[in-house]
Amino acid sequence: MSLFIEKAGRGPVPLVLLHGWAMHGGVLAPLVEALEEQCTMYVVDLPGHGRSRDCGLPLEPRACTAAIAKVTPPAFWLGWSLGGTIALTAALELPRQVHGLAMLCATPKFVRDAGWPHGADGPLVHQLASELETDYHATIERFLALEAMGSADPRGELRHLRELVFARGEPDLRVLQEGIRILETSDRRAGLPDLAVPSAWISGRRDRLVPPQAMQWSASQCGGNYDEIQQAGHAPFFGHADAVAQALQPLLAPTQLEQAR
Repeated sequence: MSLFIEKAGRGPVPLVLLHGWAMHGGVLAPLVEALEEQCTMYVVDLPGHGRSRDCGLPLEPRACTAAIAKVTPPAFWLGWSLGGTIALTAALELPRQVHGLAMLCATPKFVRDAGWPHGADGPLVHQLASELETDYHATIERFLALEAMGSADPRGELRHLRELVFARGEPDLRVLQEGIRILETSDRRAGLPDLAVPSAWISGRRDRLVPPQAMQWSASQCGGNYDEIQQAGHAPFFGHADAVAQALQPLLAPTQLEQAR
């Protein structure tokens, strides 16, 4: 089975959209709707997730970028949360395929350590990995609660995430474990000064998983544009899709104007 990629929108700007851990491309529907006049979007279900559950591809950033690049035109790439790790890998290693990079509540290093104060708690991520084996659904539920935490309406956002997470079937346990390992070990900070494409780094001010400081620092390392959605948590496209679309304009609008000429 091949990787599932849904084409949406009718605008002149090509945009690849990548979702986060345990989710699928359908969760990004509010952002797709906000950008449909400006962009033609390639909304990916990552390996093991949604309609790509049985594709057999590992959830490994280089493998994912190669598979996506093979079937999509050169485009801007936007990654939310774990999807940002894949988008950043594409931008660093396939600059001819990536016009520009948008990181949405995503960071080059997820876990906090002595040299990185802006990450998530390492033991928490390790515990999620351990609990996947014994209580699959409860582990996903816990992660959803962390994603909703800090938003203006955490209960409503959690309810929405619960409804969406299994809307395209349960994600494969194998890739959930692979995704946790990526969150535990991935570190692309050293490559940021060499990023050859323009970038936008968009955070939710109330995000409890990816601190805004991590994204602000990352933007400063590569000359990217940083924006903060004031009332948003880790999933700012819920309730703030128009604000996210507006924050993307410095990255997307110049290309749109150039193509219109």
